[in-house]
Amino acid sequence: MVNKETLLAYMRQDTYRPLSYRELLMVLEIDNDEEIKFSKLLGRLEKEGEILRTRKNRYGLPEMMKLIKGVMRLSQRGYGILVPDDPGGAEIFVYGKNLNGAMHNDRVMVRLCQTSHGGERPEGEVVRAIERVNKTLVGTYDKGKHAIQVIPDDPRQIYPIYVNRPRKLKVQNGDRVVVAITSWPDKNKLPEGRIVEVLGNPGEPGLDVEVVIRKHNLRVDFAPGVVKEAQAAARPVSAEEISKRRDLRDLRMVTIDGEDAKDLDDAVSISRIANGYRLGVHIADVSHYVREDSKLDKEACARGTSVYLVDKVLPMLPRELSNDICSLNAGADRLAMSCIMDINFNGEVVHYELFKSVIRVNERMTYTAVNRILTQDDPDLKERYRDLVEDFHMMKELSDIVRSARLKRGVLDFDFPEAKIITDEKGVPIDIKIREHGPGEMLIEDFMIKANETVAEHLNRMHMPLLYRVHEKPDEDALIKLNKVLGVFGHKVQGDKLEPMTFQRILTDIQGRPEEQMISLMVLRSMKHARYLPQPLGHFGLASRFYCHFTSPIRRYPDLIVHRVLSHVLDGSMNERRRAALESKMNFYGEHSTFQEIKAEEAERDLVNIKKAQFMQKFLGEEFEARVSSVNPFGIFVALENTIEGLVHISSITDDYYEFNDRSFTLRGIHTGRTFAIGDEVQVKLVRVEVNEAKIDFELVEMTAADSGEKRNRGRRKAQTDKSGRLGRRKQGSTPKIGV
Repeated sequence: MVNKETLLAYMRQDTYRPLSYRELLMVLEIDNDEEIKFSKLLGRLEKEGEILRTRKNRYGLPEMMKLIKGVMRLSQRGYGILVPDDPGGAEIFVYGKNLNGAMHNDRVMVRLCQTSHGGERPEGEVVRAIERVNKTLVGTYDKGKHAIQVIPDDPRQIYPIYVNRPRKLKVQNGDRVVVAITSWPDKNKLPEGRIVEVLGNPGEPGLDVEVVIRKHNLRVDFAPGVVKEAQAAARPVSAEEISKRRDLRDLRMVTIDGEDAKDLDDAVSISRIANGYRLGVHIADVSHYVREDSKLDKEACARGTSVYLVDKVLPMLPRELSNDICSLNAGADRLAMSCIMDINFNGEVVHYELFKSVIRVNERMTYTAVNRILTQDDPDLKERYRDLVEDFHMMKELSDIVRSARLKRGVLDFDFPEAKIITDEKGVPIDIKIREHGPGEMLIEDFMIKANETVAEHLNRMHMPLLYRVHEKPDEDALIKLNKVLGVFGHKVQGDKLEPMTFQRILTDIQGRPEEQMISLMVLRSMKHARYLPQPLGHFGLASRFYCHFTSPIRRYPDLIVHRVLSHVLDGSMNERRRAALESKMNFYGEHSTFQEIKAEEAERDLVNIKKAQFMQKFLGEEFEARVSSVNPFGIFVALENTIEGLVHISSITDDYYEFNDRSFTLRGIHTGRTFAIGDEVQVKLVRVEVNEAKIDFELVEMTAADSGEKRNRGRRKAQTDKSGRLGRRKQGSTPKIGV
């Protein structure tokens, strides 16, 4: 019987030309008994995009027909970017007229049609959709005079969906609904759908979380069979299993996490040695409990990652595992994968061991407690954890050494303020603060990166199938756009001398300058999104040749795959059959895990932005001190100190006509000469909040005659928050400031 590999190998021959179904039957000598299976094979491969049937019903390979497979990312402006499946392949621009009904996140085939912009960017046309991802969408029910539509929440879903009024569901104009697609769009028609759920009216408590979950098709509950397997697996560590492992229960170690963390999958230990430090990174051995191809494994693979939605977690594994037997809870015997590294005073790993272990964590530490010990010399905490204080200072020493070594080799060190949303018991945001990133957070980050690099290099040296964490260099088109901005501030990136250190020098030069956040963001946006691949293409941002994710198997499926490979290596059970089986799955694991990660990131970001908009609603009409974060032809974006950002549209700046200068990235009044540039301090008034779209609009508070002669970037008093974290009402002569 002809299988997939045989058929594709035949089609890849230089002499092959597209053949019809009957011709394939003849040349491959398919008899009558095998024809049905062969027909199903052709249909499956065509559906998966491995082969293509032409208009004349002949079969060939997409790549031989100059077709490129990938995921379509749409912009709300109506165009698309194809992210190719082929590692290292250039992204392809697709005009709206050439989308041919492709929707955001669909897997499609694209035909190259021409290259524009002086050869800088390939352009293409969608030939067909391989996989329609958006089975359901969340949107707003819109009943017009002549038609009923659902307007998708996600502006990248550019097509409204035509629906009929549901007979069994009560729905009102403006309700948020879930619509199932029943007819896909094409070049000549819009999609059609059926309303399957009415979520409720905008503003209802908890609706925002439900909307984000439905919008991104996130999995919430675990099937009974999955829970049953988890309960059966979550047994206490047995003496038999302990006897098979290295016993580290007498080794002093701690976990260090946030106060609200429940899935504790990494512990650290440290000691001094003659030429440096002995660092232990001990990771929960989730692969021992989640067996390959079990219901648990298939569910974890489908989810790909845990999703953190402000005050709600959608875990990758049931809580019996994630919060119990796989969580490295203090005082409990736990199974682990240990990576013990001897690191010298230059931050280099001079010797390491990887092995299966049984551990017992001494203390469950929080970032806050460790930071207070290290930075405030807190006497109460030092007394409470007196047996560990020396370890924390030793960890800080090693962290500084390791981080310094990484910076020297050119690692990109972005330092963006991250918002922490504080909510009440109903999920309503009551304050927004800047998340702390102290030495406790930094040392765990440094140690986990070191372990990830060590494991990746070890398994690569052994030529094992592996899922690498890959971060590729920015492409030429992205560099052209970036240099356009950098040139305004006297910087430039040379494409032929592209190294991480090049970007890090720029980030170092702009520290403390008004344009720091804007340029850092532009540099970040010029980077490709990191992804999972079976090929070790390196991690540009970390300046690492070999990198994988090993340290979070409770919440990331790729880490579980790495553990599974390492487990077979340590047990001596990695035979050729198992190696081939794992190797054959790595492409799928990489593509699927990357897709699920991006989906989770978008969901988390969407909810944070919605919560920010909800928080700002109560301050409509209030005035704030802000800083210009970016300038565009349509206006200026301004940022408050607590990361809230909003638009001052150019139409609201009424004292003059303003022109955008794309060389200096400024708006300049043609009569007054008044200029708005990145970093300028401005006084703004909150005038509009659209919670559903997470949009915040400000207007400038016009300068009075008395102010007009002063510098606009003069120091101003800022608002205070009361003890509840609420914004104080504006008093005469003062300007409010949101949660410090």
